[in-house]
Amino acid sequence: MLAFKYISVHYLKYFMIILIALVMFLVGFDYMDNADKLSSSANLVLIYLVYKIFFAIDMLLPLALIFAMITTKIFLIRSNALVSFYSLGYTRVDVLKPFVVVSTSIIVLFISLHALPSFSRADEFSNNIRENAAYLSPTRDLFFTYEDKYVYFSKLLPLQEKAEGIRVFSIKDNMLKEVIVASSAMYRDGYWFIKDADIITRPDDMSFDSKGMGVKHQTGLKILKGFRPKILDQVYEGKVNFTITNAIEALVLLKNQGVNTDSIKGALYKIFIYPFFVPCLVVIIFFFVPISVRFLNVSLFSFGAILATLLVWGILFMLIELSNNKTLSSEVGVVAPVVFLLFVAIRQWKKYRLAT
Repeated sequence: MLAFKYISVHYLKYFMIILIALVMFLVGFDYMDNADKLSSSANLVLIYLVYKIFFAIDMLLPLALIFAMITTKIFLIRSNALVSFYSLGYTRVDVLKPFVVVSTSIIVLFISLHALPSFSRADEFSNNIRENAAYLSPTRDLFFTYEDKYVYFSKLLPLQEKAEGIRVFSIKDNMLKEVIVASSAMYRDGYWFIKDADIITRPDDMSFDSKGMGVKHQTGLKILKGFRPKILDQVYEGKVNFTITNAIEALVLLKNQGVNTDSIKGALYKIFIYPFFVPCLVVIIFFFVPISVRFLNVSLFSFGAILATLLVWGILFMLIELSNNKTLSSEVGVVAPVVFLLFVAIRQWKKYRLAT
């Protein structure tokens, strides 16, 4: 218990120092690069920096956890605390447990933060502020299918839950049957509510004796049950930074609509599976470190461990991007590498547990 508390405190301390340093480094360079592109409004600049901090935490927190483990292990070696723990009867696995427990707990908290739009979509919001001086810009010319209808929105305003320039096309037997035309629609109580709409109906009989196209005016029309504005904005614009709630809702809603949901599954894998490469890599690196400075070139080990961490992180990041672009399946690009690291970590854990 003494060793667990001692190691955990130092691990958390180094984690906070490294995370703050990495985040400030990234945000500082980003601000210097984009300061001239930002609005003169101090409020918008402050909001931009806050979103960039959230984005930096999202990207760099896994790295900070691994770098903190390396730093803590070197501290324990240099102070001879590691040798002292082993002399008191602690095993390598006992010393490793605080790193695994703390890093896994932080990863679980990190995953839960993705339920917040301001965290999971921070990069998108900050880019919108830089480009449009607004953190959520409207989506234009949105055309999609839902159930047996084709829907066109000239403009979608997700924040206001409003759409403008509505066209809804109903198809029957591969023929256009009906068109709903409206100037605007609001999302209310699980439906898109159209206050005033014109419904143009095509007659079944298109001969010269037919009455022609029918047009009628209707008020209080409800369409697209359950299709929330945020789902529309993210799924059909190809965005991949989903919140947990939006991703699950979109997956459930679209699974029977014939819509490709690979990007949604990839987003969920990235949220729930990708971060767990951290405790796996912590276990793998931990057992490569000697117990005493006499058997360790600290500078060489630090360089090698950091380089290996960056290499693994870079490969995982590249595979995630390939999955987002549908070059690889999400299972191959996100799940498989983490599962591979997990198997290696379990093998290392069992090997040294049996050895002690």
